[in-house]
Amino acid sequence: MTHLHLKKYILESADFPRPGILFRDIAPLLREHFAPTVEALDGLLSETEWGEIDALAGIESRGFVLGAALAARRGKGFVLVRKQGKLPPPVVDMRYDLEYGSGVLEMQPGRGRLLLVDDVLATGGTLNAAAELCERGGYDVRALAVLIDLRLVDGFRWRDLPARAAIVY
Repeated sequence: MTHLHLKKYILESADFPRPGILFRDIAPLLREHFAPTVEALDGLLSETEWGEIDALAGIESRGFVLGAALAARRGKGFVLVRKQGKLPPPVVDMRYDLEYGSGVLEMQPGRGRLLLVDDVLATGGTLNAAAELCERGGYDVRALAVLIDLRLVDGFRWRDLPARAAIVY
C-alpha cells in the first residue's frame, strides 16, 4: 500500500484534545491496515541502515504500538520512552514543550544504536526531547521515524538526522 492509500484511513477530529487542534486519528488505520502500516515504516530505512540498529525506542503511547511491532518484525530490542512517573528507577528525564502544554519524558538508561519511533511529528518538541533523552540515557540515536509528518515544521531535523515519515500532509 502506498502512503496515499494508508492516508485515507486516518480520520480527522477537529478541536481535539483542545480547541484549535486538528487531531489525526490513526486508530482506523491500525485496525484495518496494521501490517501495511508497519511495512511502510520498515521501508523508511535501507537494509544497511537496519544492520546498524540494535533496538527501537518508542515514544508513549502510539510510538509503543508502532515501534514494538517494527522491532518484532526486524528482530530488534525495544526501549520505552514514557511519560514521567511510569518507569521504576533508575531513569533519566527530559522536560519539553508540546503544541498545547509541556511534559516530562523518562527512560531507563542503556546502550546501543537506536531508531526512535513516534506516531506524529507536529512541532517537533516531543521528538526532539525524546532524541535528547535517548542520548542522555546512553544510547546512540541513528535514525528518526514517524508514521505521520504534519509538515508544521518544514524539514525537521534533530542534529543531522531528518525525521523520516511514511505519510506526509
